Amino acid sequence: MEQDKCGLPDIEQFAGLQGNSCRYGLFNRHGGVSKGAFDSLNIGLAVGDAPELVAENRRLVKARMGVSHLLSGKQVHGEEVYSLAEPLTEDLEVDGYDAFITNQPDVGLMVQHADCQALLLYDPENKVIGAVHSGWRGSVMNIIGTTVQAMQKEFGCNPGGMRAVVSPSLGPCCAEFVHYQKELPAHFQQHMDDRLRFDFWQISRDQLLEQGLADSAIILPGRCTSCSEDYFSYRRACRESNGITGRNCSVIAL
Repeated sequence: MEQDKCGLPDIEQFAGLQGNSCRYGLFNRHGGVSKGAFDSLNIGLAVGDAPELVAENRRLVKARMGVSHLLSGKQVHGEEVYSLAEPLTEDLEVDGYDAFITNQPDVGLMVQHADCQALLLYDPENKVIGAVHSGWRGSVMNIIGTTVQAMQKEFGCNPGGMRAVVSPSLGPCCAEFVHYQKELPAHFQQHMDDRLRFDFWQISRDQLLEQGLADSAIILPGRCTSCSEDYFSYRRACRESNGITGRNCSVIAL
């Protein structure tokens, strides 16, 4: 996705679909109104930024996406999936959820992240979308698989026809896990290099393939948030200062 360093991104659609009714945006840190460590499109309400500035940043995201309301969560690195089957009348941020699914139009499912992955899902046949917050803990719990299964159960989705895109996030260049033997399952080691760095992009790809998605339907990122100063990064903030930073967002909507 192309994005000017001083502006908001172009909004994308999944390629090759007739009558495409889904759009998504992978937002970086530029184009907002926040200052200092949160410069400038911070959308996180719980990181120390002024609430009125975050509210304006979220308004800018909604305007760019062309939606009236956002559904998001006070994310806890868990595996709970929130299912929305009725229209929203205002923005909603639910406590304790890290994934969201809906068949409702005009609602942006928003994931907040600063190195973790936002994984966006679309079923073009049933017109259903999903958004997943998956850090390394989410990968261990396989929240991706849980979300795909929830889309099947709640809305009758067929994984074989679904599309997926993974946001810019911590890349294989920077995802070092010194204590990987305690923190990560053994089968993740097939994606580990000799410097104890893990390719979580490929781990997410494997988890999507296990659920029945086609390899050609999965878009993986080419940008690491820890490397690129165009994105908020918790790892970079800890490496360079006190760990205080904003949150990027990724949004999908019907």
